[in-house]
Amino acid sequence: MKNVLVLLLLLALCLPVAGMAGDKKDPLAAWQPAFDPSGAKYTYILSNVSHPVIEGVAAGYRIRDKVWAQTNGQIYVDYRPLSQLGGEKDVISKLKLGAVQGMLSSSVAAANVSDRLGVVNLPYVIDTFDKLDTFRNDQELWTPFAEGALSKGIYVADFTGYGPYGWATTTPVDNLAAAKGVNFRVAQAPVNTDFYKAWGLKFTVMPWPDVPQALQTGVISGLDHTAIVCNITKKFTIAKHFTELNYAQGLFVHLINKRWLDKLPADLRTTFLKVIAEESAATRIATRKQYDVQVAKAKEAGVQFYQLSDKEITELKKLAEPVLEKWGQKIGSDYLAKVRAKLGS
Repeated sequence: MKNVLVLLLLLALCLPVAGMAGDKKDPLAAWQPAFDPSGAKYTYILSNVSHPVIEGVAAGYRIRDKVWAQTNGQIYVDYRPLSQLGGEKDVISKLKLGAVQGMLSSSVAAANVSDRLGVVNLPYVIDTFDKLDTFRNDQELWTPFAEGALSKGIYVADFTGYGPYGWATTTPVDNLAAAKGVNFRVAQAPVNTDFYKAWGLKFTVMPWPDVPQALQTGVISGLDHTAIVCNITKKFTIAKHFTELNYAQGLFVHLINKRWLDKLPADLRTTFLKVIAEESAATRIATRKQYDVQVAKAKEAGVQFYQLSDKEITELKKLAEPVLEKWGQKIGSDYLAKVRAKLGS
């Protein structure tokens, strides 16, 4: 009888735990494929660190479904968002080795793959939605970018986005003097650290997963990021102020392992790249709309938005010129000059 009572007690303790585990929802349940991918001839593992509620991230699922349909089930895009395959630096290493075949890399991380890819992060060069479209659609500008990482065995197929960059802060920042009192989190990217130093601002380089706790504990008091991401990921619940700096467009750059791409039959490769281009273009349109929606929602929730004066924006551009000159030498001075001239930057 004593043994039976002990067994019943153990069962009573275990059942709530089992119930709780069963109640945990799969955050990606709504994005499961409506087809059986087991018969695919080719599998393309595609990584991303963010959540598909962001249009630029959801594009991976749209690419998956359209590639499957248009190749008659020959290519399965095994999409893994939400850092399922690790952080961006780890995935970039796997991509170079071929353990992962594709990556929707944040534009800030992409600069670690090739200096040329850093052109999209430079302040006030490709800073608006319209300039971004011009950059992508002008082959004289786009081709050198797409081929900018070939020496690393990586091809740039296209990009989606997550909106224009600004500052989410715990205190109001409507001028540069106020900005100097903020400790900004910036991404692990050499371009960003260079121009934050040039701007004379305090910053901390930090992986994205560490941001929530750092913001809550006051280790940082501001984020260098976009309104779309800050609102969707609930950063505005703590950092209730946003300065619309609009110095660059946040992108998810679609990187592909070139060896894997070259092994595809020519017809499948053409279809595969065509789908990526079509879905990326459609997603850039959707991102414009999502930006307006998320800003409106943030304002309704009480987030205060600010803009620096034209004079202070001019000052930021002036301070950044040495950084552009330095990175021009890495990116290619002639190429950067051509980008700036064609975009009026």
